Amino acid sequence: MGDSGWRVHVDPTRCIGAGICASYAPGHFVLVDGGLSRPVAERIDPADAVLDAAESCPMEAIVVSDAADGSRVAPEP
Repeated sequence: MGDSGWRVHVDPTRCIGAGICASYAPGHFVLVDGGLSRPVAERIDPADAVLDAAESCPMEAIVVSDAADGSRVAPEP
């Protein structure tokens, strides 16, 4: 993948385990450690489902950024 694609991060201090991310993008998020979310992979190919998950997170715990330059893709600032 090189520097193309996205980086996905879930802030464990913000995550409340709502599970919306795992519902919207089950191939990209899993619930662990008592229900907290974790990305399946830190670097991914762009996927609309991941954007939907980041935008729907009630705590804005998911941050999606461009792997090449680090600019934020979601949630929108």
